[in-house]
Amino acid sequence: MRFVKTLSPLFLMLAAAVAAPAQTTVSSPTNGEQISSPFTLTMDASSCSGKAVTAVGYSLDNSSQTSAWNAQSINGPVGAPSGWHTLHVKVWNGSGGVCVTDVSVDVNGTSGATASAVPSNAVNVSSIQTLGNWSSIHDAGTPGSSSGTMSLVSSPSLTGTARLFANQFNYYGGERYSAQFSDDTSATNFFYDAWVYIANNANGFANLEFDLEQTMANGESVIMGFQCDGWSQRWDYSANGGSPTAPRVGWLHSYAPCNVHSWGANQWHHVQIYFSHNDSGWVTYHSVWLDGAKQDLNLTVFSGYDLGWSPTILTNFQIDGNGSGTTWGNVYLDEVTVSRW
Repeated sequence: MRFVKTLSPLFLMLAAAVAAPAQTTVSSPTNGEQISSPFTLTMDASSCSGKAVTAVGYSLDNSSQTSAWNAQSINGPVGAPSGWHTLHVKVWNGSGGVCVTDVSVDVNGTSGATASAVPSNAVNVSSIQTLGNWSSIHDAGTPGSSSGTMSLVSSPSLTGTARLFANQFNYYGGERYSAQFSDDTSATNFFYDAWVYIANNANGFANLEFDLEQTMANGESVIMGFQCDGWSQRWDYSANGGSPTAPRVGWLHSYAPCNVHSWGANQWHHVQIYFSHNDSGWVTYHSVWLDGAKQDLNLTVFSGYDLGWSPTILTNFQIDGNGSGTTWGNVYLDEVTVSRW
């Protein structure tokens, strides 16, 4: 066009630096759509600024954290807290160019799992990852040794405050983190809901464990232990093969597949677990959801213990090393919520 000739060289340089339009198709979600979290991002790109696509990815709102892959398409879960968000779908070419397509979405905050499993009269405790009473210890039930530190971070985060668990493992050691959040002894149904982010890779650890423990009305304690087992590549559940006073704690393998090494790194994953127990400590592991995909379990085992605890409900998050030498692993938790009824 004739008026372009009047533009200054500086303006032309700035214009060239702006992310150019991409030949990008975002099939889902659509602009302005109301969705639940996690939602599925489906996109593909044929070019960026007329050049071949070398990578694709996305970020949310003003976050500095971008999830990216050496691919030309995405068809996978994205987690976001409730409210309106801008999803920045990004495409890169081999010359350093980036092309961005923005999609506005309204996340209603209620996933299908929560809506189907949790009644309206349930008591919900949210943002458990932000509590100030978290503690850590090497799990004596694992060999070797371990150490870990915790910190609250704003990135990566879904809510603005995630908890980082930074770990060192020696000879298959496991580090257990715990936080108490209630003293209710009457609830018998629990729905655990959390978002998990594995930094860089899971090469240094084998298991991620998500537990709830409660003092029951009879004064004994019930342990609802659940883990994604990288060795068996199954979801495991804990049981007491003995009695409350002479316990024999152990892990049993379910038929539901799970392998932490197959979870995508540097992205958020949604873990949801439905437990219940009777007044004597028999626990039923009903279902588990990973990124919205449900696996029914319906496994009932005894898991009662005479531990002499005062009234409490607490959650454990444990990470187990997977090598005979020294290994490391950093994992984040965000939007940790436990519902009980």
